[in-house]
Amino acid sequence: MNKNQIDIITMGCSKNLVDSELLMKQFEANGFKCTHDSDKPDGEIAVINTCGFIETAKEESINTILEFVNRKEKGQLNKLFVMGCLSQRYKEELKKEIPEVDKFYGKFNYKQLLTDLGKASVASCNGVRHLTTPRHYAYIKIAEGCDRHCAYCAIPLITGKHQSRKMEDVLQEVEQLVKEGVKEFQIIEQELTYYGVDIDGKHHISDLISKIADIKGVEWIRLHYAYPNQFPLSLLDVIADKPNVCKYLDIAFQHISDHMLNRMHRHVSKQETLSLIKEIRSRVPNIHLRTTLLVGFPGETDEDFEELKDFVRQARFERMGAFSYSREEGTYSAEHYEDDVPEEVKMQRLNELMAIQQDISTEIERAKVGHTFKVIIDRKEGDYYVGRTEFCSPEVDPEVLIPMKEDTLRVGEFYNVYITSSDEFDLYGEIR
Repeated sequence: MNKNQIDIITMGCSKNLVDSELLMKQFEANGFKCTHDSDKPDGEIAVINTCGFIETAKEESINTILEFVNRKEKGQLNKLFVMGCLSQRYKEELKKEIPEVDKFYGKFNYKQLLTDLGKASVASCNGVRHLTTPRHYAYIKIAEGCDRHCAYCAIPLITGKHQSRKMEDVLQEVEQLVKEGVKEFQIIEQELTYYGVDIDGKHHISDLISKIADIKGVEWIRLHYAYPNQFPLSLLDVIADKPNVCKYLDIAFQHISDHMLNRMHRHVSKQETLSLIKEIRSRVPNIHLRTTLLVGFPGETDEDFEELKDFVRQARFERMGAFSYSREEGTYSAEHYEDDVPEEVKMQRLNELMAIQQDISTEIERAKVGHTFKVIIDRKEGDYYVGRTEFCSPEVDPEVLIPMKEDTLRVGEFYNVYITSSDEFDLYGEIR
């Protein structure tokens, strides 16, 4: 057990990761050594940043807490603290169920942890992060909360109303990270396209992304978690016109049948969805769309699911994830709908949908063979350099594998890579 060492474990999404990075910087400014997601944690203090989005995420967070409780009981840990989404929502229940945890914090009061350890927030480090990602890319969180109230989603119950960060603060953060060597920025928030609406009733995401793109040293910008309802079409002009804004958009559609969209409270119709996709592809040629779909929502019929399958075949998303419905207490669907789709039917539909998408993804990636792409190198792994094109977000999308031959490539640098072959998940290439 290392004195003055804090092991931080982050569960869930990249928005939680940003919170962990902010906290790590404050800890280090107060003289602590920090590790993040260490394979062999051996500090005297552990902080677990939890996820509470869906049932599987909650289970994973609880199991991780219990693992560290076990370490504490064995004398391998002095203090255990828990923060994040799960404890934001279930703090009192967790205190009763897992009293071995020294203190639970929510999603927004975690800086109180410094005070509880006898330390103080260092003003010069406010808004400054210890990056846990490779130094050439970072996540930029531009807002907290969500004003959408989709019937299945507990996130507004956890995070509260949408709160946009000041544009000047976001730009200042990007400028600082560029000075530290960051070249690629993943722009994230719960509902990206809503940015600024809470301030003056207007969408300001296009202006923000345009200003970020104009910062010298910003090589790539990638946009995550847009919403189809009231999508600001001016953002498409920014994606199309700015060469350093990746031709990539993460936009969750969830379903396509009007029956399901209405029950889900998505406030968008099938026709509006199809028209938006057509508009996106028309105005930004070669854009790669990532979406998320939900199967097994209460009331989903065989006809609804067949419509969803046809949608996936027609839309041919370059990237797609899907999950099955799980009842989340406090949401509209939990209080008003019966969870009437059997679990085995949910899993069957999920597997069937992903099988369709896998064939589509394989075809799309295979079409890249014989073409040259700008690739950033993320790491070395085995006998390969591993990188990504602009169409690939870290950790979730296909990668480009380049054999380690006589060429010496540098992590964090860009290269033109000729794609020689593809398999089910990745591309293979060589420097040209």
